Amino acid sequence: MTAGLIKHWLETGRLELPLPASGRTLERWQRLALLAEEDVVAARIVEAHVDAVAILDELGGKPPELGQLWGVWAAESPDAVVTATDIKGAFTLNGTKVWCSGAGFCTHALVTARLDDGQRGLFAVAVVDPAVKALPSTWWNAGMAGSDTRPVQFTNAQAVAIGDPGDYLSRPGFWHGAIGVAACWLGGARRVAEPLYRCAASESADAYSLAHLGAVDAAVAAGEAMLSTAAAQVDADPFDRSGTAELLARRVRAVVEHAADEAITRTGRALGPGPLCQDGRHAQRVADLSIYIRQSHAERDLAALGGLAGQRR
Repeated sequence: MTAGLIKHWLETGRLELPLPASGRTLERWQRLALLAEEDVVAARIVEAHVDAVAILDELGGKPPELGQLWGVWAAESPDAVVTATDIKGAFTLNGTKVWCSGAGFCTHALVTARLDDGQRGLFAVAVVDPAVKALPSTWWNAGMAGSDTRPVQFTNAQAVAIGDPGDYLSRPGFWHGAIGVAACWLGGARRVAEPLYRCAASESADAYSLAHLGAVDAAVAAGEAMLSTAAAQVDADPFDRSGTAELLARRVRAVVEHAADEAITRTGRALGPGPLCQDGRHAQRVADLSIYIRQSHAERDLAALGGLAGQRR
């Protein structure tokens, strides 16, 4: 189902989004949020695809061809390392990469790998290459199960270097992309809160459900305002000459993560077990969003935000 929906979005042009820092950044993030309202799992996959498009543009790579679906597989694990070997200017990748979303239906991916000198490089790989093998899934949670996130093994897989070593993390667009993820969280939060909005509009609404909705609505509105503010700042400073891109991204992600938490928790507290037990689509959305926002590192991210905010005073 997820792969079919993504294919439909690709074929109908819904994934042709403005690039970040192009003067239309808010439109980009609003459209990502709308896709996430439709299906947060599919949006999680296509957010990576449009991020890959932006990365290739920023680092001078060849743009994706029509019909291709790209992933960004950049998770690092000490127990699963991918190495890149340069043989007369041609790179090959070896090893296992964990947390590869869309492993079974992406056609291409940007993959981080370690070079001989220990630096991290970024490489474009054709996932359809027989040297690239998606391993059996170890995913047990119902949330985000449709994202087909699993390990991928590379065995002398041909790869093309994108940018210079270290560029993936050091470019301004890394933090712009981090805000794109938050835009999808926000769309997911709005959809999870829908039953609470419907309840508040009904005759059965009581003061408690209205209070819960008030808190959710305020949190979601704060997330929307942060996206708007951040988009204006990104468009005004596309190369991050002010050095504030990370601070901005961490602020947006913290505010939107709070909105998602509020939507999940308060909708459940206001409406009880009914929607979670009797509405399969709502239950799945709650499960999906609960897993998706764990791309945040919780208090570790808040600590990083606090350190950056403290330096600005």
